[in-house]
Amino acid sequence: MTIDTTVIDALVAVLGADAVSTSPETLERSSHDTWPLSTKERRRGVHAHQAEAVVTLGSMGEIGQVLKLAGEHGVPVTVRGLGSSVTGQPLPVRGGIVLDLSQVPAQFTVDETNLTVTATASQNGGALEDALNELGFTLGHSPQSLYRSTVGGWIATLATGQFSSLYGGIEDLTVAYTVVLASGETVELSASPRAAMGPDLRQIFIGSEGTLGVITSATLKIFPLPESQLLQTFSFPTVESGLAMMREQAALAMRPFLLRFYDTDEARHAMADPAVDTPIMFVGSRGPRALAEAELQVLSTIAAGHGGVPLGPAGAEGWLRRRFDFSTVENLLEIEGGFAETIEVAHQWSDIADLYTDLKEALQPFADEVLAHFSHVYTQGTSMYVILLGRASDDAEAIARLRTIWSTAMEICLARGAELSHHHGGGLARSPYARRSLGSAHVVLQRVKGALDPSGILNPGKLGL
Repeated sequence: MTIDTTVIDALVAVLGADAVSTSPETLERSSHDTWPLSTKERRRGVHAHQAEAVVTLGSMGEIGQVLKLAGEHGVPVTVRGLGSSVTGQPLPVRGGIVLDLSQVPAQFTVDETNLTVTATASQNGGALEDALNELGFTLGHSPQSLYRSTVGGWIATLATGQFSSLYGGIEDLTVAYTVVLASGETVELSASPRAAMGPDLRQIFIGSEGTLGVITSATLKIFPLPESQLLQTFSFPTVESGLAMMREQAALAMRPFLLRFYDTDEARHAMADPAVDTPIMFVGSRGPRALAEAELQVLSTIAAGHGGVPLGPAGAEGWLRRRFDFSTVENLLEIEGGFAETIEVAHQWSDIADLYTDLKEALQPFADEVLAHFSHVYTQGTSMYVILLGRASDDAEAIARLRTIWSTAMEICLARGAELSHHHGGGLARSPYARRSLGSAHVVLQRVKGALDPSGILNPGKLGL
């Protein structure tokens, strides 16, 4: 669609000329995130998902005015934070406005008695974690993108972190948040510490990817830094044996802060050792020394019962030092013809091993390496993270490979009844499959969308909407 010049003039009148840009350079920058497919298109000068104006906010208080104006004129609005999405959530598919929150000054306050932190949605996650550490606390939320993502982005995409086996996902860590609706109204959703006044309304916007409202601030749980942290690395004879160990400890309601299991192909990367020839598991316990020691001892006993052999803490320690390193994927994407993709799904224990086998076999023809690990463990199952690395003849072929990889993986997961995403969300990558994935529940999402955003201006084209 084309924004009428009167809309641009109105935005300038409300926000100032510096806040509203229609320059080609600005529009091109906002048409890409860190989705590998988008990265390859950027290299080729293809900007398929462009807005017609980028509005850079100076404060969260300006959001309501922008949304009211957009609603009156039927102009789509796509919210953007730091652009670290790897599936295309912040990319506009119907033009309109990109609402850039990245320049809104970040602020936070800590409540040490009630163990919470309240932060603006624009707050960088890594900077917040560092500041909390200096005060003796941790968020417990540690995605690989910690230093490239924001508090608002975590909630909007239903994120989870590498230590979720202990702390839970963002839905478990969120106490309250404020959101601006398409109408321009601001509402606060909270439950402290728990509430039973009707349904938990906080869940409506968690994972909504900007399709239902714009999150402006959030109150999250924090935890005292642990007294001790103990690590161990195990080798396992097979993928099945490691999965059995993970399932047993989950059934016992154990809560290790670290539990990551790599197939042999990815274990070589995780251990930074090409000679590794078995699946590898990293295990870690946190808390008072006696509890951490006891938990690690029980986990070691369970591992031994499934053929796990302790290798010492060095492997897990090395991974902790490197866990924010994206360079393997990023460097490959910047090479002509190089491509890489990360697809995380989730499934039940009864079928996760067969899903692993199906995905590995089906995706092997499209990449030089197909790697897999399992983490984020639950009583009913686990997530599986598949990484694909390869080189095609040129970037055009690399893009074609990436599209084939996505369609192949999604169809296999749908056929097996697996969850299409565990923590990267839907974005553009999964939107074509959203209705099939959600099934009859998708009508609920449609009706919520219709009630909260009747003009359909908020991030259209996502979540199958």
